[in-house]
Amino acid sequence: MFKMSQLSKVYRSGEVQTTALDHIDLEIDAGEYLAITGPSGCGKSTLLGLLGLLDVPSSGHYWFDGEDVAGWSERALHKLRRGRIGFVFQSFNLLDDLTVAENIGLALAYGELASRERTLRVGEAMERLGVSHRAGHRPSQLSGGQQQRVAIARAIVSRPALLLADEPTGNLDSAHGEEVMRLLRELNAEGTTLVMVTHSPFHAAQASRVLRLLDGRVLVDAAVVA
Repeated sequence: MFKMSQLSKVYRSGEVQTTALDHIDLEIDAGEYLAITGPSGCGKSTLLGLLGLLDVPSSGHYWFDGEDVAGWSERALHKLRRGRIGFVFQSFNLLDDLTVAENIGLALAYGELASRERTLRVGEAMERLGVSHRAGHRPSQLSGGQQQRVAIARAIVSRPALLLADEPTGNLDSAHGEEVMRLLRELNAEGTTLVMVTHSPFHAAQASRVLRLLDGRVLVDAAVVA
C-alpha cells in the first residue's frame, strides 16, 4: 500500500544542513499496525509527515497506493490525502471557537458529500467515540481524554484508509491514555492501516510491527512477538 525507497529529508538554513531522514526504505501493507519509535530528534515526526503527504522528500521515492508522489505539488498532495488520511496529534489541534460537532465536521468541509451525509457521518463518529453528549460544547469545556476522543473522531469521520497518530497519549494520564490506545486498536482491527509515533515501549508493543529510528536511519524493523 505504501512504499518508500531511499527516501531522504534534508533541511537547510543558510549554510547549515540537517539530515532528518537518511535513505529510508520502508513498506507498509494495508491493515498493518506500525509503531515508530526512537529518541527525540531521530526523525519520527518527519517520517510521519512524509507518510501523510504533509511534506515532500528531498530525494528518493514514495509510492502511495501505487503512485510515486515524491515530486508532486502541494496542491496535488492535498487533493490526494483528502479523505484518505486521518491525523491524530498529541496536542489535539482543536479549534476552541468551534463546537465538538463543528470540529469533527471540518474534516468533511471541503469534500463532495451532501450536507445530510456529512451530518450523519459526524453523528456516527461522535457516537463511536462516546462524545455525542458533548456535541455543542467547546474544546475548553472538555477533559484531555474527551478532547483526544474528539480529535480521533475528526480523524476517522472521512473513513480514511490510513490513520497517522503522533504521540496520541502524550498529554493524557494513564487511564485516558489506555482508552485512546484501545480505540486505536479497534480501528486497526476493523481494517484501518495505523502508523503511530510513540516514546512508550509499552504502547509500541501493542503494534504488530515496530520501526526504530536513530539519527534518521532505520535501526530496527521487526514484527512484534506476542
